Amino acid sequence: MNAHRSARDEILGRVRSALAGVEPTPEPVVAPRAVHDPPRSQAQVVDLFAERVADYRAVVDRVAPADLARHLVSLFAATERVVVPSGLDGALRAAVPHPVVDEELSAAELDTVDAVLTTACVGIAETGTIVLDHGPGQGRRALTLVPDRHVCVVRADQVVPDVPDAMARLAASVASGRPLTWVSGPSATSDIELTRVEGVHGPRVLHVVLVD
Repeated sequence: MNAHRSARDEILGRVRSALAGVEPTPEPVVAPRAVHDPPRSQAQVVDLFAERVADYRAVVDRVAPADLARHLVSLFAATERVVVPSGLDGALRAAVPHPVVDEELSAAELDTVDAVLTTACVGIAETGTIVLDHGPGQGRRALTLVPDRHVCVVRADQVVPDVPDAMARLAASVASGRPLTWVSGPSATSDIELTRVEGVHGPRVLHVVLVD
């Protein structure tokens, strides 16, 4: 015990000697502004969002508002059955050849459709994430978890730089108790050998239509 104390005292003595005469820093050191990333324009934020979403192996199409309906028509085959939320905008629903309006469809019934078309609440550029708060046009969670393909319409003005900005946008949803679904690419998992498998617990394909 005495030997342990002696060694400890010796080490602390050396530290005190080394610090003798060193003035304490009066304030925390703040990194100069130049080392931080410069602010991005909204156009740059949207570009980054498209890039990061694609990094997650999602399909990203960028279309002008005037071309949205025509583009959606091209995404669905005439024989495909596409489930849509009951609150989806009529113009978007009209672009689907055979829309199946969700009226509390069971998981088994949802498993028989080919795709789902929804809108989103927020897009996060830094993480390539889409957030749904399941308001009008987004439907309930099961709609985006069971069908094999999720086509999601995101407007450029819904895209924010990072997660704190997203949480600010989602404050009202959180306060009202709405569930939030955060989507970063198609669902994927891997086994112990890191073999990636997609579509195990959600859509195999995420197709983002970015309207800007």
